[in-house]
Amino acid sequence: MLLSIVLSGVAIGCVYALIGIAYNVMFSASRVFSFTAGTLGMAGGILGALFILKLGLPVWAGFLLALAGGAILGVVTEILAVRPVLKSLDQHLYVLSTLALALIVQQFAAIEWGTDAQPFPRLLNIERNSFDQQFWLPMVACAVTIVGLEVLYRRTLLGHAFRAIAEDNYAARALGLPERNLRMASYAIAGVIGALSGFAGGQMLLAFFDNATLLTFYGFVPVALGGMGNNRGAVVAGLVLGLFQQAANFLVGGVFSSVAVFAAFILVLLARPEGLAGVALGRRV
Repeated sequence: MLLSIVLSGVAIGCVYALIGIAYNVMFSASRVFSFTAGTLGMAGGILGALFILKLGLPVWAGFLLALAGGAILGVVTEILAVRPVLKSLDQHLYVLSTLALALIVQQFAAIEWGTDAQPFPRLLNIERNSFDQQFWLPMVACAVTIVGLEVLYRRTLLGHAFRAIAEDNYAARALGLPERNLRMASYAIAGVIGALSGFAGGQMLLAFFDNATLLTFYGFVPVALGGMGNNRGAVVAGLVLGLFQQAANFLVGGVFSSVAVFAAFILVLLARPEGLAGVALGRRV
């Protein structure tokens, strides 16, 4: 029982961490907290099941098409829900614009895919065991993502450009960096990461339209606890969240586990508003 709690907790924690990273990638490029991150995870699961189970495509083809779908949805988010807001003086309107787009996509998925949770295919034809692929696939996806982002941001010119607009987009624009194109590319990367989370965790979460709501809220927790823009912190906080949630499911079960999760979340933020891995900002006077 303990092994099952640990494995499922780490696996679902990796899914939450990936959604948190998608939040961070979109925020770093635009300073907009896009509420479409959970919808990207939902899309990855549904598109994976659609291409592999419904259309009978090979796993690798379904995987690439699901990621491409996430990238497209990320770009659409930037064009329709973020770019108009950045031109407005009331930039807090992104709360409405990104949430509205997320709800539109979610309801479209409910209409076209159905409102019942549908099975997600087993990706590898290997025998089931205690350390099954439904557990280790999200772990591998999370590890590859965090390493890939570290290499991108620290070892490539494109990554340096992303970091420049994250630090000061006005200065980056003055230096001639194509801010709009970089922001769009960043949202495409976030879309791939979000879709990857839903695809890798599909065997646990299934292909279900309401995963968007689940991932939106639970994916926000690692961002808040790990510190805004801190991908490593999001991974650590996601793992802690997953383990705590699965332990609460075992001890109290049902809706009470969600109450326990968010009660603990509020207590942590009351103690450390900047998050567990965040840095407290000095007040300028």
